[in-house]
Amino acid sequence: MVSPRPRCTCSTTCSPGCGRDDVAHYRVPKVQAVSAAPSPAADMAMPPGGTGGLPPPSLPAGAAKLAWTLPSGWTQESGGGGMRYATLKSPVSGKADVSVTVLPGDAGGELANVNRWRNQIGLPPIDGAALAAARKPVTTGAGPVSLYDFTGGEKRLIAGLTLVDGNSWFIKITGEAGPVGQARPDFLRLVESLRRESSN
Repeated sequence: MVSPRPRCTCSTTCSPGCGRDDVAHYRVPKVQAVSAAPSPAADMAMPPGGTGGLPPPSLPAGAAKLAWTLPSGWTQESGGGGMRYATLKSPVSGKADVSVTVLPGDAGGELANVNRWRNQIGLPPIDGAALAAARKPVTTGAGPVSLYDFTGGEKRLIAGLTLVDGNSWFIKITGEAGPVGQARPDFLRLVESLRRESSN
């Protein structure tokens, strides 16, 4: 005996699909993958241990530049991005970054720069009296250099600053306290060797 075909139970008028196992097919357009654009920070990132091939900043016409004598075993690369004029490398093992930076004018003033350095190693700001107490004058061929030496926890920073033809020059070593301490004697000799050199 053949069972009767089930009747459509749709209310009012039966729709064409009622009582059938129809499957609807839709064509979906393919979405093309788009690669994310690199961020400016990625473009400026330096390879480990290198300067990224970035040239040193230009000096005003006629302005003198600094020159120095590298301690034995040290190496040097020009530039490095921003206002970094040169990147120096000490042979000591561990983290100890040495940089020479030049900025126009007084670059915000000595106190502001020293407090910025202190902040980099987790130290609080100081006032003018404490600045004078921390300053160690060094006589060089480029003129007087103000030298500062700060330790914050496991970090240490030694930096010298001087003004040459209206430009502020900073020579700084920063990193882990141990390696920076080992490199300190050579760094001081480096600072003492500073001299003016014509940019022409």
